[in-house]
Amino acid sequence: MKRVVSVSLGSSRRDHRVEVELMGERFEISRRGTDGDFERAVQLLKELDGKVDAIGLGGIDVYLYAGKTRYVIQDGKKLMDAVRKTPVVDGSGLKNTLERETVYYLREHTDLLSPGTRVLMVSAVDRFGMAEAFAGVGCEVTFGDLIFAAGIPYPIHTVSELEELAAKLLPEMTRLPFHMLYPTGKKQETQDEEKIKKFGHYYQEAQVIAGDYHLVRRYMPRLNGQTIITNTTTADDVTFLREKGAGCLVTTTPEFEGRSFGTNVMEAVLVALLQKPVEEITPRDYLDLLRRLDFKPRVLPLR
Repeated sequence: MKRVVSVSLGSSRRDHRVEVELMGERFEISRRGTDGDFERAVQLLKELDGKVDAIGLGGIDVYLYAGKTRYVIQDGKKLMDAVRKTPVVDGSGLKNTLERETVYYLREHTDLLSPGTRVLMVSAVDRFGMAEAFAGVGCEVTFGDLIFAAGIPYPIHTVSELEELAAKLLPEMTRLPFHMLYPTGKKQETQDEEKIKKFGHYYQEAQVIAGDYHLVRRYMPRLNGQTIITNTTTADDVTFLREKGAGCLVTTTPEFEGRSFGTNVMEAVLVALLQKPVEEITPRDYLDLLRRLDFKPRVLPLR
């Protein structure tokens, strides 16, 4: 049996373990949260190194992409460097493949993304592939990176402007401690009421809200039937979205035993199946394997 483990800076309350069969291989897939404790995450990574088939880094990014430029988050790189033997990924490979394909699938097979659909991405620099895809299928996009990360009420409406701002800001921002950029540990379980009061109208004006679940949740006001396109969700998350008034949930990763795992976990599973050095895996490798596995977005009506 192949073992894949996600080591996350997020809450340990979201830990989960499943056994599944994929392409004739049995997998044990698990998530282990460290409640925002960076040193505990490093120690756990060292303990797992060489003892599992692949590791995903959760609750943190290592690589951000904008256009053809890749930016490296220093805290994420420190975690990755703690692993010497086992393949380790952060999910960015799937964000540039699976999540693009999710947008194209929804455009072709559902009525959720007709041209002109108003889409809010709470943060787009961590999902540049999805951002490009929304723009490419004719959605009216608002990228909220400055609004929600920095509290600056400046919506970004084009991919080119997003790329330009990324080039100016990310070289410095990626050097900051990661907890300043993204909610870790118990912060993932709370909402930012101040920003909800100031900026909640961006959610209410959108028809589709997309991006990392913890960021989407943190700034979410009362909704009126919006579609949520995101990644990792548990049964409790589905209840939360339903209570908030969301109309539909789309998860980009498949559901196993009542929850969808993060892109880092699923990328680690693909790496274990491909059995190639991570640096040699191409987007085409991921896309071909995703099609063989027949991974499709989960579309769940909430009303």
